[in-house]
Amino acid sequence: MRTNEYAAVILEELQQAAHRLDAVQADLLVERILASRKVFLAGAGRSGLMAKAFAMRLMHMGMDAYVVGETITPNITASDMLIIASGSGETRSLISMGEKAKSLQATVAAVTIFPESTIGQLADLTVKLPGSPKDKSNSQYSTIQPMGSLFEQTLLLFFDAVILRLMEKKGYDSTTLFDRHANLE
Repeated sequence: MRTNEYAAVILEELQQAAHRLDAVQADLLVERILASRKVFLAGAGRSGLMAKAFAMRLMHMGMDAYVVGETITPNITASDMLIIASGSGETRSLISMGEKAKSLQATVAAVTIFPESTIGQLADLTVKLPGSPKDKSNSQYSTIQPMGSLFEQTLLLFFDAVILRLMEKKGYDSTTLFDRHANLE
């Protein structure tokens, strides 16, 4: 298969994944984000990169958004929210973060393939995303892509869709977000 043919198959897989997103869970996440004073994002590996991209867009919207582990990340409190992005829902470091956030009475949300996972069970709100875990023997989705690529790509699309919903609810447009875009580049 040629590169453009692979790209077409990947787009097909993402189209199917988009149709499987749960609008009720997504809208609940949007409402919880709007009700939070600060929003913290955590993820490992490529899922963590998608979480960082989401944190950046939340910042562009004027929200106090932070990536766990960065040097400028403040403390989490009961009026805040931690969103954990984890395909498996079993990443030990993310479980520890979720437990700590819960002990401080912050809201915890999980975006995962497996709502029944440790992180999914720990969370106050779980959003199930379609995708294939790194270990494909435990997958209900067929993909030509390696490891967790389908989940990670769906995660980015989902987070961008959440941003669009937040923009709609706040009456923002791209100009509003661009006003907060980095200008020391």
